[in-house]
Amino acid sequence: MSFQAYTSQFVSLIMFGLMVSEDRLSLQQRRLEIINALKVLPELIKKVLSLDEKIKIIANELYQQRSLLVMGRGYNYATCLEGALKIKEITYMHSEGILAGELKHGPLALIDKHMPVIMIIMRDGCYTKCQNALQQVTARSGRPIILCCQDDSEVTKNAYKTIELPQTVDCLQGILSVIPLQLLSFHLAVLRGYDVDFPRNLAKSVTVE
Repeated sequence: MSFQAYTSQFVSLIMFGLMVSEDRLSLQQRRLEIINALKVLPELIKKVLSLDEKIKIIANELYQQRSLLVMGRGYNYATCLEGALKIKEITYMHSEGILAGELKHGPLALIDKHMPVIMIIMRDGCYTKCQNALQQVTARSGRPIILCCQDDSEVTKNAYKTIELPQTVDCLQGILSVIPLQLLSFHLAVLRGYDVDFPRNLAKSVTVE
């Protein structure tokens, strides 16, 4: 199945789910916002994929590292977990998805100028709290690589490097935000000399008789 056909099918399934969901008046505006965002999602995905060369440059800086932290909050926390999982799966680097609100409960002890940190900071309900986490990281000489919305000067001024993404409705943002992490995983694995199609100790398909 082609990429375009896959994304079109994916969008159609989500739209169908929204249409048959409970039709409460208080949720109609929210549902309409999500439906409209789904219609343009395939084009936004293409824009994110066009950032591949920039992501490859970042991978060249990171591929010799032994560990990597990925942090975010709210909807973006699940994206951090997925990104960290993909990195460890095919690059064999230690990577950890961290809830940005838990920095002072342990992870902050790991932050220094040598520890690679990726942060997802989008303009959503957690934006201000994530900015606070960013300040905590930079105050300890951290050099964060930040996934953020396009033209977000408040975040980019404190970033070591940025990957600027199109913004969409908050519950769909992870579909766009996870793509740079997947591309980064791919480039890290290639640079480290590993076959991304056959990660060790893992089965990519399971058959049950």
